[in-house]
Amino acid sequence: MANLPGGTGMGMGMIAAEIERLDREDPFAGRRADFAIPAGVIYLDGNSLGPPTRWAAERLRSTVVEEWGGKLIHGWSECGWMELPNRLGDRIARLIGAGPGTVVVADSTSVNLMKALAAALALQPFRSTILTEEGAFPTDGYIAQGLCRFMDRTRRVKAVRAEAIEAALNEDTAVLLLTETCYRTARRHDMARLTARAHAVGALTVWDLAHSAGAHPIDVTAARADFAVGCGYKYLNGGPGAPAFIYVAPEHANAPAIIPGWMGHAAPFAFETAYRPAAGAARMRAGTPDILSMRALEAGLDAFEGVDLEALRAKTMRLGDLFIAGVGERPGLTLLSPREGALRGGHVAYAHPRARETLDALARRGVIADFRPPNVLRFGFAALYLSHRDVAEASQILRAVLSDLEDSSAA
Repeated sequence: MANLPGGTGMGMGMIAAEIERLDREDPFAGRRADFAIPAGVIYLDGNSLGPPTRWAAERLRSTVVEEWGGKLIHGWSECGWMELPNRLGDRIARLIGAGPGTVVVADSTSVNLMKALAAALALQPFRSTILTEEGAFPTDGYIAQGLCRFMDRTRRVKAVRAEAIEAALNEDTAVLLLTETCYRTARRHDMARLTARAHAVGALTVWDLAHSAGAHPIDVTAARADFAVGCGYKYLNGGPGAPAFIYVAPEHANAPAIIPGWMGHAAPFAFETAYRPAAGAARMRAGTPDILSMRALEAGLDAFEGVDLEALRAKTMRLGDLFIAGVGERPGLTLLSPREGALRGGHVAYAHPRARETLDALARRGVIADFRPPNVLRFGFAALYLSHRDVAEASQILRAVLSDLEDSSAA
């Protein structure tokens, strides 16, 4: 903290006393203890993999020993396993502004994206184009292109720059597929405006919330989003490869399911020969739920109980602003994220020609961040477990690392 009072890089003039005040007044200050983070680590990679809650291990232990081991097959009926996908879906619904019964937890983000896109395309039989953004997370494009190849070869994917999306919407657009928060830059789209623009030309929307859910409030209902998907292992802290979720707007409750699995049947244990879909989003369930993974996700969602999402958002923006101000301007370092907090998601990204080396040097000094080829550094600001002091210190450590790299280049 020695460099903070009036120090270089603190463009906002933030001083140590002010940072301490912010931490004293932080409504989430006590929640740091809810997470199992190694001592001496400043964890700025929750946008890739959130840390476990301190009760996650016990939740898994009790599921294995007492439920699975103690109940065996009766765990399905006596321990609520069968209802977990819907129950967890309702808990995630609160975080994304959805109503009860419109969200289910199942499968991976990629599989759920396929389900959502396929349903949306089936509702748009006379339109051919899936419109998406250049530079979106690759799997979104892979899924969209794959569906066009295998479902109907008259369909196509069109990717345009972010600033060209609205102009590209037209009467041939079947689906607008967008990631609400860009995984590289953290720039957010205006979900309500773009959904309204898509609806105005008769298109449907599918939103990827992987880098949004749990980082800031989302309101899919107010935005009138048609479908949305997201993962459970980033800001929701559900563990490596945690199950994902899918949202289906009530007006699309009868949309077809591309994977008509038995768990999406209206009466799975009737074992009927013909498929009869469950009502609403429940039909997007396919196979047997992965109970151990869902219990870990349940433990992650517990951390959001009683959390004011607007306060969470305010702190997330403040942490990002503090970091940007603390890092300041450095040779070769380019800020890729918006400076204005309202335009950012939960992380801040920079480009640097020696990004990989920078990441490794940060880790040696106790700061865990993220790298994306070829030259992008990402720093995630999960407000439930990061303090303002953590972020201020991390910004100064980054400055020191960059100074060392500059010195080594000059030598």
